[in-house]
Amino acid sequence: MNIAPAWLKTFCTVCDSGSFTRAADALGLTQAAVSQHIAHIEHVVGPVFLRRGRKIEIMPSGRALLQYARDVDAASHRLAHAISPDRSHAGTIRIATPGSSGLRIYDALLSLQVRHPDISVHHRFAPTDDIIDAVIGNRVELGIITHMPDDARLRVRKIGIEPLELIVPATVEIKSYKDLCDLGFIDHPDGASMATRLLGQVFREFSGVKQIPCRGFSNQITLILEPVARGLGFTILPRFARKAFRAQDQIAVHDHAPRVFDTLYAISRAEWPLSALSETVLDEIHRVIADQDKTSVNSAL
Repeated sequence: MNIAPAWLKTFCTVCDSGSFTRAADALGLTQAAVSQHIAHIEHVVGPVFLRRGRKIEIMPSGRALLQYARDVDAASHRLAHAISPDRSHAGTIRIATPGSSGLRIYDALLSLQVRHPDISVHHRFAPTDDIIDAVIGNRVELGIITHMPDDARLRVRKIGIEPLELIVPATVEIKSYKDLCDLGFIDHPDGASMATRLLGQVFREFSGVKQIPCRGFSNQITLILEPVARGLGFTILPRFARKAFRAQDQIAVHDHAPRVFDTLYAISRAEWPLSALSETVLDEIHRVIADQDKTSVNSAL
Protein backbone atom coordinates (compact mmCIF):
# COMPACT_ATOMS: atom_id res chain seq x y z
CA MET A 1 0.00 0.00 0.00
CA ASN A 2 1.66 3.22 -1.19
CA ILE A 3 0.81 5.54 1.71
CA ALA A 4 3.56 7.70 3.19
CA PRO A 5 4.07 7.33 6.97
CA ALA A 6 3.50 11.09 7.41
CA TRP A 7 0.09 10.84 5.70
CA LEU A 8 -0.83 7.88 7.91
CA LYS A 9 0.17 9.80 11.07
CA THR A 10 -1.99 12.73 9.95
CA PHE A 11 -4.92 10.42 9.25
CA CYS A 12 -4.69 8.80 12.72
CA THR A 13 -4.45 12.21 14.41
CA VAL A 14 -7.59 13.39 12.61
CA CYS A 15 -9.39 10.23 13.73
CA ASP A 16 -8.28 10.63 17.36
CA SER A 17 -9.01 14.36 17.55
CA GLY A 18 -12.19 14.34 15.44
CA SER A 19 -11.16 17.51 13.65
CA PHE A 20 -8.85 18.66 10.86
CA THR A 21 -8.18 21.86 12.84
CA ARG A 22 -7.26 20.07 16.09
CA ALA A 23 -5.12 17.59 14.13
CA ALA A 24 -3.24 20.47 12.51
CA ASP A 25 -2.59 22.02 15.93
CA ALA A 26 -1.41 18.72 17.39
CA LEU A 27 0.94 18.02 14.47
CA GLY A 28 2.22 21.56 14.02
CA LEU A 29 0.91 21.68 10.44
CA THR A 30 -1.38 24.02 8.56
CA GLN A 31 -4.95 22.88 8.01
CA ALA A 32 -4.21 22.94 4.27
CA ALA A 33 -1.35 20.46 4.78
CA VAL A 34 -3.63 18.14 6.77
CA SER A 35 -6.26 18.29 4.01
CA GLN A 36 -3.58 17.54 1.43
CA HIS A 37 -2.39 14.46 3.33
CA ILE A 38 -5.94 13.13 3.57
CA ALA A 39 -6.46 13.81 -0.15
CA HIS A 40 -3.37 11.72 -0.94
CA ILE A 41 -4.75 8.86 1.18
CA GLU A 42 -8.20 9.03 -0.45
CA HIS A 43 -6.56 8.89 -3.87
CA VAL A 44 -5.15 5.48 -2.85
CA VAL A 45 -7.98 3.91 -0.80
CA GLY A 46 -11.05 5.99 -1.61
CA PRO A 47 -13.08 8.21 0.76
CA VAL A 48 -12.18 7.75 4.42
CA PHE A 49 -14.23 10.54 6.02
CA LEU A 50 -17.83 11.64 5.70
CA ARG A 51 -17.85 15.41 6.22
CA ARG A 52 -20.90 17.15 7.72
CA GLY A 53 -19.97 20.77 8.15
CA ARG A 54 -17.22 20.84 10.75
CA LYS A 55 -18.03 17.33 11.95
CA ILE A 56 -16.44 14.23 10.43
CA GLU A 57 -17.42 10.57 10.56
CA ILE A 58 -15.03 7.74 9.79
CA MET A 59 -16.27 5.65 6.85
CA PRO A 60 -15.79 1.84 6.63
CA SER A 61 -12.69 2.23 4.45
CA GLY A 62 -11.33 4.70 7.01
CA ARG A 63 -11.93 2.30 9.91
CA ALA A 64 -10.07 -0.44 8.04
CA LEU A 65 -7.16 1.94 7.40
CA LEU A 66 -7.13 3.05 11.04
CA GLN A 67 -6.85 -0.56 12.21
CA TYR A 68 -4.04 -1.13 9.69
CA ALA A 69 -2.20 1.95 10.97
CA ARG A 70 -2.47 0.78 14.58
CA ASP A 71 -1.28 -2.72 13.66
CA VAL A 72 1.75 -1.23 11.91
CA ASP A 73 2.48 1.06 14.88
CA ALA A 74 2.19 -1.79 17.38
CA ALA A 75 4.46 -4.04 15.27
CA SER A 76 7.05 -1.25 15.05
CA HIS A 77 7.09 -0.79 18.82
CA ARG A 78 7.36 -4.53 19.43
CA LEU A 79 10.32 -4.74 17.04
CA ALA A 80 12.10 -1.79 18.67
CA HIS A 81 11.54 -3.32 22.11
CA ALA A 82 12.84 -6.72 20.97
CA ILE A 83 16.07 -5.52 19.33
CA SER A 84 17.06 -2.54 21.49
CA PRO A 85 19.68 -2.96 24.23
CA ASP A 86 18.75 -2.43 27.86
CA ARG A 87 18.37 1.33 28.26
CA SER A 88 16.65 1.41 31.62
CA HIS A 89 18.64 4.46 32.73
CA ALA A 90 19.19 6.32 29.47
CA GLY A 91 17.09 7.94 26.78
CA THR A 92 14.07 10.24 26.59
CA ILE A 93 10.75 9.68 28.35
CA ARG A 94 7.62 11.75 27.71
CA ILE A 95 5.11 11.79 30.55
CA ALA A 96 1.95 13.71 31.43
CA THR A 97 0.47 14.07 34.93
CA PRO A 98 -2.13 16.14 36.80
CA GLY A 99 -0.73 19.33 38.25
CA SER A 100 -1.27 18.12 41.83
CA SER A 101 0.50 14.76 41.97
CA GLY A 102 2.76 15.96 39.19
CA LEU A 103 4.43 18.45 41.53
CA ARG A 104 5.73 15.59 43.68
CA ILE A 105 6.41 13.30 40.73
CA TYR A 106 8.37 15.95 38.84
CA ASP A 107 10.63 16.54 41.83
CA ALA A 108 11.31 12.79 42.10
CA LEU A 109 12.07 12.48 38.38
CA LEU A 110 14.50 15.39 38.56
CA SER A 111 16.31 13.51 41.33
CA LEU A 112 16.33 10.43 39.10
CA GLN A 113 17.93 12.51 36.33
CA VAL A 114 20.59 13.77 38.72
CA ARG A 115 21.49 10.16 39.56
CA HIS A 116 21.35 9.12 35.89
CA PRO A 117 22.31 12.09 33.66
CA ASP A 118 21.66 10.13 30.43
CA ILE A 119 17.89 10.30 31.15
CA SER A 120 15.89 13.17 29.63
CA VAL A 121 12.40 13.75 31.07
CA HIS A 122 9.78 15.71 29.10
CA HIS A 123 7.00 16.37 31.63
CA ARG A 124 3.61 17.91 30.82
CA PHE A 125 0.95 18.97 33.34
CA ALA A 126 -2.59 18.50 32.03
CA PRO A 127 -6.17 17.55 32.98
CA THR A 128 -7.05 13.84 32.91
CA ASP A 129 -8.92 13.92 29.57
CA ASP A 130 -5.99 15.65 27.87
CA ILE A 131 -3.57 13.10 29.33
CA ILE A 132 -5.64 10.21 27.97
CA ASP A 133 -5.70 11.85 24.52
CA ALA A 134 -1.93 12.40 24.64
CA VAL A 135 -1.24 8.74 25.46
CA ILE A 136 -3.64 7.45 22.79
CA GLY A 137 -2.13 9.88 20.29
CA ASN A 138 1.42 8.71 21.16
CA ARG A 139 2.47 12.21 22.21
CA VAL A 140 3.50 10.82 25.61
CA GLU A 141 4.40 7.29 26.59
CA LEU A 142 3.19 7.44 30.20
CA GLY A 143 0.26 9.21 31.80
CA ILE A 144 -0.92 9.51 35.40
CA ILE A 145 -4.68 10.07 35.82
CA THR A 146 -7.27 10.12 38.61
CA HIS A 147 -10.01 7.87 37.26
CA MET A 148 -10.21 4.49 35.57
CA PRO A 149 -10.39 5.00 31.78
CA ASP A 150 -12.67 2.91 29.57
CA ASP A 151 -10.62 2.42 26.43
CA ALA A 152 -9.24 -0.88 25.13
CA ARG A 153 -6.23 0.94 23.68
CA LEU A 154 -4.91 1.69 27.17
CA ARG A 155 -3.00 -0.44 29.66
CA VAL A 156 -3.96 0.67 33.18
CA ARG A 157 -2.06 0.12 36.42
CA LYS A 158 -3.21 1.34 39.85
CA ILE A 159 -0.31 3.08 41.60
CA GLY A 160 -1.77 4.61 44.76
CA ILE A 161 -4.06 7.17 46.31
CA GLU A 162 -4.17 10.96 46.48
CA PRO A 163 -5.93 12.57 49.48
CA LEU A 164 -8.31 15.45 48.77
CA GLU A 165 -8.37 18.34 51.23
CA LEU A 166 -10.81 21.13 52.02
CA ILE A 167 -8.56 24.18 52.29
CA VAL A 168 -9.69 27.44 53.90
CA PRO A 169 -8.01 30.71 54.94
CA ALA A 170 -6.09 30.37 58.19
CA THR A 171 -8.08 33.24 59.68
CA VAL A 172 -11.51 31.68 59.01
CA GLU A 173 -13.27 29.15 61.22
CA ILE A 174 -15.68 26.80 59.45
CA LYS A 175 -18.40 25.45 61.74
CA SER A 176 -21.08 24.58 59.18
CA TYR A 177 -21.82 24.14 55.51
CA LYS A 178 -23.36 27.61 55.51
CA ASP A 179 -19.99 29.04 56.57
CA LEU A 180 -18.46 27.51 53.44
CA CYS A 181 -21.16 28.95 51.20
CA ASP A 182 -20.72 32.38 52.79
CA LEU A 183 -16.98 32.17 52.17
CA GLY A 184 -17.33 31.11 48.51
CA PHE A 185 -15.45 28.73 46.23
CA ILE A 186 -12.13 29.25 44.42
CA ASP A 187 -12.49 27.14 41.28
CA HIS A 188 -9.86 25.46 39.07
CA PRO A 189 -9.95 23.02 36.10
CA ASP A 190 -10.70 20.00 38.35
CA GLY A 191 -12.47 22.05 41.01
CA ALA A 192 -16.08 21.05 40.34
CA SER A 193 -15.20 17.37 40.15
CA MET A 194 -13.10 17.40 43.34
CA ALA A 195 -15.63 19.51 45.23
CA THR A 196 -18.45 17.17 44.27
CA ARG A 197 -16.53 14.11 45.47
CA LEU A 198 -15.49 15.65 48.81
CA LEU A 199 -18.38 17.92 49.78
CA GLY A 200 -20.92 15.32 48.70
CA GLN A 201 -19.52 12.89 51.27
CA VAL A 202 -18.91 15.35 54.09
CA PHE A 203 -21.98 17.64 54.04
CA ARG A 204 -25.54 16.37 53.71
CA GLU A 205 -26.66 19.87 52.68
CA PHE A 206 -24.45 19.83 49.57
CA SER A 207 -26.54 19.94 46.38
CA GLY A 208 -23.97 20.88 43.77
CA VAL A 209 -21.03 23.21 43.24
CA LYS A 210 -23.15 25.66 41.25
CA GLN A 211 -25.10 26.42 44.43
CA ILE A 212 -21.94 27.82 46.07
CA PRO A 213 -20.85 31.35 45.07
CA CYS A 214 -17.69 31.27 42.93
CA ARG A 215 -15.17 33.85 44.15
CA GLY A 216 -12.45 33.18 41.58
CA PHE A 217 -10.75 30.76 39.20
CA SER A 218 -7.15 29.85 38.32
CA ASN A 219 -5.75 27.18 36.00
CA GLN A 220 -2.24 27.44 37.47
CA ILE A 221 -1.75 24.79 40.14
CA THR A 222 0.76 26.94 42.06
CA LEU A 223 -1.62 29.94 42.14
CA ILE A 224 -4.94 28.34 43.12
CA LEU A 225 -4.26 28.79 46.83
CA GLU A 226 -3.24 32.45 46.55
CA PRO A 227 -6.83 33.81 46.85
CA VAL A 228 -7.52 31.31 49.66
CA ALA A 229 -4.50 32.63 51.56
CA ARG A 230 -5.91 36.16 51.20
CA GLY A 231 -9.27 35.18 52.68
CA LEU A 232 -11.22 35.27 49.41
CA GLY A 233 -12.64 31.74 49.47
CA PHE A 234 -12.05 28.03 49.99
CA THR A 235 -11.04 25.33 47.55
CA ILE A 236 -10.57 21.57 47.22
CA LEU A 237 -7.14 20.28 46.21
CA PRO A 238 -5.06 17.13 46.59
CA ARG A 239 -2.57 17.14 49.45
CA PHE A 240 0.35 17.12 46.99
CA ALA A 241 -0.69 20.56 45.73
CA ARG A 242 -1.42 22.01 49.16
CA LYS A 243 1.95 20.96 50.58
CA ALA A 244 3.74 22.67 47.68
CA PHE A 245 2.16 26.05 48.47
CA ARG A 246 4.62 28.74 49.56
CA ALA A 247 2.64 30.16 52.53
CA GLN A 248 1.44 27.30 54.72
CA ASP A 249 0.79 29.64 57.65
CA GLN A 250 -1.87 31.51 55.65
CA ILE A 251 -4.05 28.47 54.89
CA ALA A 252 -5.62 25.68 56.93
CA VAL A 253 -6.98 22.22 56.18
CA HIS A 254 -10.52 21.86 57.52
CA ASP A 255 -10.80 18.67 59.55
CA HIS A 256 -13.65 16.47 58.36
CA ALA A 257 -14.87 12.91 58.17
CA PRO A 258 -14.93 10.76 56.21
CA ARG A 259 -11.56 11.23 54.53
CA VAL A 260 -11.77 11.35 50.74
CA PHE A 261 -9.16 9.90 48.40
CA ASP A 262 -8.66 9.80 44.64
CA THR A 263 -7.06 6.72 43.13
CA LEU A 264 -4.10 7.32 40.83
CA TYR A 265 -3.61 5.19 37.70
CA ALA A 266 -0.68 4.92 35.31
CA ILE A 267 -1.71 4.51 31.67
CA SER A 268 0.16 3.59 28.50
CA ARG A 269 -0.72 2.15 25.10
CA ALA A 270 -1.83 -1.47 25.43
CA GLU A 271 -0.59 -2.62 22.02
CA TRP A 272 3.11 -2.66 22.89
CA PRO A 273 5.28 -3.18 25.96
CA LEU A 274 6.72 -0.28 27.91
CA SER A 275 10.35 0.59 27.25
CA ALA A 276 12.92 -0.27 29.90
CA LEU A 277 13.26 3.43 30.71
CA SER A 278 9.50 3.80 31.14
CA GLU A 279 9.51 0.88 33.58
CA THR A 280 12.27 2.61 35.56
CA VAL A 281 10.30 5.86 35.67
CA LEU A 282 7.09 4.06 36.62
CA ASP A 283 8.89 2.28 39.47
CA GLU A 284 10.12 5.65 40.74
CA ILE A 285 6.62 7.15 40.56
CA HIS A 286 5.15 4.14 42.35
CA ARG A 287 7.72 4.52 45.14
CA VAL A 288 6.92 8.21 45.58
CA ILE A 289 3.16 7.61 45.65
CA ALA A 290 3.53 4.63 48.02
CA ASP A 291 5.47 6.81 50.47
CA GLN A 292 2.69 9.40 50.30
CA ASP A 293 0.08 6.65 50.80
CA LYS A 294 1.64 5.68 54.14
CA THR A 295 1.51 9.29 55.34
CA SER A 296 -2.07 9.72 54.12
CA VAL A 297 -3.41 6.56 55.71
CA ASN A 298 -1.65 7.23 59.03
CA SER A 299 -3.06 10.77 59.15
CA ALA A 300 -6.54 9.46 58.47
CA LEU A 301 -6.50 7.08 61.42
